[in-house]
Amino acid sequence: MKTNVGSLDRALRILVGLGLIAATLFGLIGPWGWLGLIPLATGIFRFCPAYLPFGLRTCAIEK
Repeated sequence: MKTNVGSLDRALRILVGLGLIAATLFGLIGPWGWLGLIPLATGIFRFCPAYLPFGLRTCAIEK
């Protein structure tokens, strides 16, 4: 599994994921907020399977 999520993309994914999960835990939004686990996981593992079919990468090219 190659890295395809860059630093800024990673930080935004983690923040959005944590924000959605926190909003769910505090009762601000419904249970759909648990979908925040998806951007959180893709940010932590620096890999987004949705990028593969399109050949997208937000990280620097490996040498």
